[in-house]
Amino acid sequence: MATPAPKSTPGNMANFNILHGFPEALVRGMRSSFLADADYHHLTQCETLDDVRLNLSETDYGDALADMNTLIPTGLQKAAVEKLVVEFQYLRTQAVEPLSTFLDFITYEYMIENVMLLLKGTLSGRDINELIAQCHPLGMFKESTMRSIPTFESSPRGYQDLYQTVLVDTPVGPYFSLFLQESAGRGEVSNVLEEVEIEIIKSSLIKYWIEDFGTFVDSLGGATAEIMGDLLKVRADTNAINITLNSFGTPLNEPAMRASDRKRLYPALGHLYPAGTSMLGDVSDEDELGRVLDLFPQYSSIWNVHAAGGSDGKSIDDAFYERDVMQLELAFEGQMHYGAFYAYVKLKEQEIRNLVWISECILQQQKEEIHKFVPVFSFNAPWRAGSKKQGR
Repeated sequence: MATPAPKSTPGNMANFNILHGFPEALVRGMRSSFLADADYHHLTQCETLDDVRLNLSETDYGDALADMNTLIPTGLQKAAVEKLVVEFQYLRTQAVEPLSTFLDFITYEYMIENVMLLLKGTLSGRDINELIAQCHPLGMFKESTMRSIPTFESSPRGYQDLYQTVLVDTPVGPYFSLFLQESAGRGEVSNVLEEVEIEIIKSSLIKYWIEDFGTFVDSLGGATAEIMGDLLKVRADTNAINITLNSFGTPLNEPAMRASDRKRLYPALGHLYPAGTSMLGDVSDEDELGRVLDLFPQYSSIWNVHAAGGSDGKSIDDAFYERDVMQLELAFEGQMHYGAFYAYVKLKEQEIRNLVWISECILQQQKEEIHKFVPVFSFNAPWRAGSKKQGR
């Protein structure tokens, strides 16, 4: 009887470098492409967008902006996103299983956002070409598929046809199928394409994606399950908190809908799950939400930022971004796991948000607001500054 091959998990020192050593070396080398503190300092001193382009020409964005005659925030964002997509696709071409599937999971989120953008845009009567231009490149289907999505009528039957004809053959088809099954089981498919319902559909699809991604990561085991699993738990908790907060003042906050519609949008994983999400399902206002989050130290400080009403110029989104950047940076500290690939994409997205914010502030002459961004791998980050003080 043949001896079965030992089970390999990401983090296994015996064969990780054989399978994934090159793409991991690439993504860790790409870490050096992030803007440094000095780069941000120079950008915040710029008076015009031409100055911004001149400063960025000395960074990793130089080639991406070389052919732009005039720099505008939307153009800067598009060029930066396209650069990220090229880098991600190169990493994907160098990956083998199961890393290739892991990288595919990262793109599913953007596919969901693109589908919902097309559906919501057509409800508003916007041009299909304009909508496709706004779709994220990492979540693109074939052009024929993209153009087919908005053609279905705004009815439950049209939704079924959309899935059976177009989305069934896409990676996000299973999530769409789950939503349709759940809605049909509750007998509440009517008005499903109303603009408010679009956000509920999106939250449902993201929930299924997070849970599916979490199951896949757990199956990998090793350091990937630990590090990436924690990142997904935090992402799930953020979604649950935002869904609850944004439901106040909407039909989702009505007593009958809290336990049914709103509660089913919470992902079935995370640090809040199951006790916290169960309590979130019952809250009816911000005071009750604050009392629930006070029971979870990792979120009570973030909630305090919101409760303070932005007195220090920081919103709850800013607090979430800071927390995310800190945890994503930590993903680069370990070795022989897949979390660094996810962290790279999300940290680059934060850097792009920073660039757009800075350029918008300069364009609108709001220089007093220009420092309200979250730098990546900054030596002046609050969590690093705090550790420096303790070490003195």
